[in-house]
Amino acid sequence: MSATQAYALFATPIGHCAVAWSARGLTGVQLPEQDEAATRARMARRFPLCPEGVAPPVVQATMDAVVALLSGTPTEPADLGHVLLDMDGVPPFHQRVYALARRLLPGETVTYGEMAAQLGEPGAARAVGQALGANPFAPIVPCHRILAAGGGAGGFSANGDVSTKLRLLLIERARFNGPGLFD
Repeated sequence: MSATQAYALFATPIGHCAVAWSARGLTGVQLPEQDEAATRARMARRFPLCPEGVAPPVVQATMDAVVALLSGTPTEPADLGHVLLDMDGVPPFHQRVYALARRLLPGETVTYGEMAAQLGEPGAARAVGQALGANPFAPIVPCHRILAAGGGAGGFSANGDVSTKLRLLLIERARFNGPGLFD
């Protein structure tokens, strides 16, 4: 992976998130742990040779966009597709999954199987799930928008597990198979 320069924590409506960056883009994003100290400790484990630092303007703009998204008031572009990610070291299949996931707008959902079919790999739903479970860029890569067959929540590897996934979908007012996900 490209040399991560530093990481920074930032407050959001759901807790303290964090981002790490290199000269090429973000190298990691962290959804909140149980508290700020736990998020900081997670980043220190993920990026042991990197200091906590002040985000450069482009990274600060990304942090602001994540805060807006998690507030339910995303700015344009709402999908965060403009954010540069440093995918050095990310397996090619995972990169394809992440690129497809990034096309989903807030509130839009697909199943793991539908995503596999869109990738031209109709039997790869489990592999899609594994790639999303290893996602180092949530919510920039919105893995919470991919659901299990039949509209079930499926898994989620962030702190809080599936309840965090459902909370993110609720913030985005997700809709599928009817008036709304939570109606």
